[in-house]
Amino acid sequence: MKNFLYKKIFIFLFVLLLPALSLAIDKKISTEIESLIERYRGEIIRLRRYLHMNPELSNQEVETGRLISSRLISLGFEVKSGVAGNGVVGLLRGYQSGPTIALRADMDALPIQEMLALPFKSLNPGVMHACGHDVHMAIALGTAYVLNDLRHQLKGNIKFIFQPAEEGLSSGEEGGAALMIKEGVLDNPPTRAIFGLHVWPEANVGQIMFSPGIIMASSDWFQLTIKGKGAHGARPQDGVDAIVLASQVVMALQSIASRHIDPTDPIVLTVGKISGGIRSNILADQVILEGTVRTLSEENRQKIPSLITSVVRGLVQPLGGDFTLDYRHLVPFVYNHPELAKLMLPTLIKAVGQENLLDLKPQFVAEDFAFYAQKIPALYFFLGVKNPRETKAAPLHSPYFNPDERSIPVGIRVMSHLLLDCLEKLSSLVTQSENN
Repeated sequence: MKNFLYKKIFIFLFVLLLPALSLAIDKKISTEIESLIERYRGEIIRLRRYLHMNPELSNQEVETGRLISSRLISLGFEVKSGVAGNGVVGLLRGYQSGPTIALRADMDALPIQEMLALPFKSLNPGVMHACGHDVHMAIALGTAYVLNDLRHQLKGNIKFIFQPAEEGLSSGEEGGAALMIKEGVLDNPPTRAIFGLHVWPEANVGQIMFSPGIIMASSDWFQLTIKGKGAHGARPQDGVDAIVLASQVVMALQSIASRHIDPTDPIVLTVGKISGGIRSNILADQVILEGTVRTLSEENRQKIPSLITSVVRGLVQPLGGDFTLDYRHLVPFVYNHPELAKLMLPTLIKAVGQENLLDLKPQFVAEDFAFYAQKIPALYFFLGVKNPRETKAAPLHSPYFNPDERSIPVGIRVMSHLLLDCLEKLSSLVTQSENN
């Protein structure tokens, strides 16, 4: 019966809503949140710096997981470690019964050598938190500290999901959000909604970027093997030059985006790696192209493999060559559930102010938070981390990436308000449904 009620909530949400439900949590609780953020600010900043100094790659987050687990245990949470490898899940049970919602933070770092001379620079050569996951974890832990002290206000439960391997997996490995879901992270108790964020160096500290619907692209991988026939470079007529064929294929693939796809529903197709040939005076008999495809709709996502096949076949086979295509769907697009987005919009406005809530155009970067959004209503936003005095901040995945730490209290405030408000509103809606 409960599952049926929750399903109805997100289908007919605004038929059921009362005007009072659009109001954010009261001023007293808002003041208490600010006080708690200030109380824990120093500790959370120190934690972030420790995490930054000790980054670990995907599926290697052993010490990171131990630290997270110990902190959640110290708060009295119900903690599961070793989820999907090195993941950690902490359950905060409120004093009042109600639904369960979740906050997700990713844990892994990137194989990048940090170039900044920070006092808390990475101690692991060639490994760096260049995508801000150290900030994500700090915000999630800070939110856990704050809401643990406000446990008496929780009308339900909150899962704090610390996920490994968001940045991707080596061939043959399993992990990340998909494996966490497979191992039941959204079950026991069943999770009704999930929240997440990503630091964003294109927005100033104090700003967040958000919109309903698709906000981040799907990400797929392909490998094209172009097959020719080897010959001496002085006698090209005796062979089929796979390098010449591949060069034509690279250019022709761009016609898929420009001539085969509706321009109002764009895609990005990138060939990022080319390898082939053995000597300068020998025609290559094989060239391997690897690339990525990003789309904002499932329709385009499904049609791209056949379009690549058609374009490549039409080029290489009439010239005596051949090809094989290995195409893998990796990560779906991130989708902000429209009803949940509308429900939480007043909360976002209260947390940062209308002037600091910026419209988010769909981005062609990808995030495996998308797997959670396929299963339950999700809300994901970008958190500004640029110092307003800077003209331009270093981008994500840069060895110079350096988010402004003043963004961390902002992230904790936004998440604390969202989680408290969501439980309040969902509990009220369930009560109304049961009474009708």
